[in-house]
Amino acid sequence: MIAIGNKWVSDAIVEEHFVCDLNACKGHCCVEGEAGAILENEELQYLEEIYPLIKPYLTEEGKNKIRKTGGYIMNSQFGWVTPTLVNGMCAYGTVDKNGTVKCAIQQAFKEGKFKIKNGWQKPISCHLFPIQVKKVNGKEFITFEPRKRLCDPGCELGKKLKIPVYEYLKEPIINRFGPDFYEALHQSANYLKKTKKN
Repeated sequence: MIAIGNKWVSDAIVEEHFVCDLNACKGHCCVEGEAGAILENEELQYLEEIYPLIKPYLTEEGKNKIRKTGGYIMNSQFGWVTPTLVNGMCAYGTVDKNGTVKCAIQQAFKEGKFKIKNGWQKPISCHLFPIQVKKVNGKEFITFEPRKRLCDPGCELGKKLKIPVYEYLKEPIINRFGPDFYEALHQSANYLKKTKKN
């Protein structure tokens, strides 16, 4: 583990490789799972503020679900999460003509419909995936947890392109933890490379 402040980072984040292969996984991280996307407290306000802007991008089923439950719900295990549809897909998900699940929130962001100061463009738990963040006794444990089978193509593509997990997920890592944290992570990665060579 790599210690950066009060955060502990799994070595796998700098040693393993990953590049999401949407053509293979079809965005099913938005469907599979025990609950919807985990939300941080400030994200609840974001969703309320931008809902009118992302509503046109949602499916009818998604809009109906959010109308009934609200834009987020409390889960006994994970805390605040996005609601899900009958098939397990996040209520903010859409499916394109190729059958790939995409995030309506991120689509609206990419089309310039909203802008949040810290670069937020969808729930950070989704943006960081397959990095996961768990809080224990005031410390954050940051791990690389690709889903078996679902993320295998992304791991293979990352190895082929030789792109470490932390480099592929640079933008969400900076959005969540800040540029100083990313720089410290990058320096740690370089140090580990040197020590392994020696």
